[in-house]
Amino acid sequence: MTDAYAAAGVDIDATNRAVERMKRLAAGTARPEVLAGIGPFAALWRLGEYREPVLVSSTDGVGTKVKLTRVLGRYDTVGRDLVNHCVNDIFTAGAAPLFFLDYLANNGLSEDQKVAIVEGMAEACREAGCSLIGGETADMPGVYEAGDFDIAGFIVGVCERGALLDGSRIRPGDALLALPANGLHTNGYSLVRQVFQIALGGSETEQHDRAVLAQIVPGTETSLGEALMVPHHCYLHELRPLLPRITALAHITGGGMYENVPRILPEGVAAEFDRSSWSVPPLFQFIQRMGNIPDAEMFRTFNMGVGMVIAAAPEACETLLRELPGARQAGRVVAAAPGEPRVLLR
Repeated sequence: MTDAYAAAGVDIDATNRAVERMKRLAAGTARPEVLAGIGPFAALWRLGEYREPVLVSSTDGVGTKVKLTRVLGRYDTVGRDLVNHCVNDIFTAGAAPLFFLDYLANNGLSEDQKVAIVEGMAEACREAGCSLIGGETADMPGVYEAGDFDIAGFIVGVCERGALLDGSRIRPGDALLALPANGLHTNGYSLVRQVFQIALGGSETEQHDRAVLAQIVPGTETSLGEALMVPHHCYLHELRPLLPRITALAHITGGGMYENVPRILPEGVAAEFDRSSWSVPPLFQFIQRMGNIPDAEMFRTFNMGVGMVIAAAPEACETLLRELPGARQAGRVVAAAPGEPRVLLR
């Protein structure tokens, strides 16, 4: 029976070996609240002592960045991407991460490749103080092409109700600070693949793809492949001590500033940014030049060098800028009438 299933593209024995290795990785992230992790049908978590706890959850993936993983043979970073993205998302509500679950679907990944992906997740979970409490590895020939895979993550965190960040306290005159991104993070890769004609499918193009990715990004000493594979930055530890001084947080992901900043703005206000307040990194400039992409599309697709936007009262700015190396005062909150743009880039 097992041999027939293996002939159909699903090797149960190999998957079980990978899962046993993943269990050991997950065990290294366990917190005292974990009552049951990987193994049973469901993971169990004991909620600690909170006065008025609010559970905060999110789910996401890393998009078509997984296509570059295959071309470059780098399976050790996208798991880290996934965890950090999810941690940042729930942290915009002021929540500390509790536990994380993953879903890995593939066709033909080796045992070592699967384990490398989950190892990146486990490392990022440990760094965030988050337990990798469960997951699913699915072998799906016929759905994915040979060698292809996708990953998704599910995270749960907690915050005291009185400490939640929801944007409701934002007022005209508040400052907007920009925290730098360390690359594309996990968004815009479909456009990048089109611009450079890479990772579009078919093993016969991989030699061409690797040659393109080996070129140096102008203005840097880094190859295009290295620059594109830098893991999504996690803002948890640098921002957590400063939460009492922060009014709201916007994680700049897919949709850029135009789509993400409005998610924290109450009615009657808009965000006005001074584009000269930060330098767009060379990687984005290179993509824009090679693809002849208009500014508006770049700022709607990519983070353009800003990974997190902080809204804060003006009197909090000095402390925040001092405690956050690389942060820039990038704009302010202004009054806006109904129907007016919610984000202005000047």
